[in-house]
Amino acid sequence: MRFRLITYNIHKGIGGVDRRYRPERIIETLARYNADVVLLQEVDDGVPRSRHDRQVDTLGDALGMSHRAFQRNVSLTNGYYGNAILSRHPLHDVHHVDLTVPLKKRRRALVARCVIREQYQRTIQLVNCHLGLAGFERAIQLRKILDSKALRQLHHQTPTIVGGDYNDLWGSLGKRLMEPAGYFAACKAARTFPAIMPVRSLDRIYFKGDLRFEHSFPARTEIARQASDHLPIVADFELQP
Repeated sequence: MRFRLITYNIHKGIGGVDRRYRPERIIETLARYNADVVLLQEVDDGVPRSRHDRQVDTLGDALGMSHRAFQRNVSLTNGYYGNAILSRHPLHDVHHVDLTVPLKKRRRALVARCVIREQYQRTIQLVNCHLGLAGFERAIQLRKILDSKALRQLHHQTPTIVGGDYNDLWGSLGKRLMEPAGYFAACKAARTFPAIMPVRSLDRIYFKGDLRFEHSFPARTEIARQASDHLPIVADFELQP
């Protein structure tokens, strides 16, 4: 059973070059790749810069993805922004893992179980994260995710995906933390930032359990280069029965 996932820092729907709020560009980019699940970072809710849109619903409605989760991580004068998950399949046990490091911006990981019922039923554990800007901060945050009850209590064969904006400038977190914990990279050194001319591999997808990785790629369409300051990463898997 094939399963497609996208991780995408949408930069609140504001273009990385023209700085214009154009959510239709995000929608067009995502619609092109028809994913089963989308992990989104920097999603606005009720913020003036994005016309007070609740973006998890704006995007979910436009893409026909009726199963959604959103977490308010940063409180602004008006509104919030944080992480979101859009899915074509039911999401259960949605909860949050606190990743905040003292004196740094508040951050959390968004966790959910995605239940797919097609040829057979499988459950995928999803973790959507947006890690901090400092190297020590990112390491602490990733350890918190790996040590969280949501992952520690899983059977070792349970399909699990930890994706998002890792801000991993030097690509060190995988070898230091993810691979020793049994995770495999689904997008080695995929350059996603800045979208207009990517030179940094900030966005990552790691997986473990009964998932066969097929391939992944950053979306490099012209509209994707304009829509955000990051490119999305598209990854295809085969779910084992």
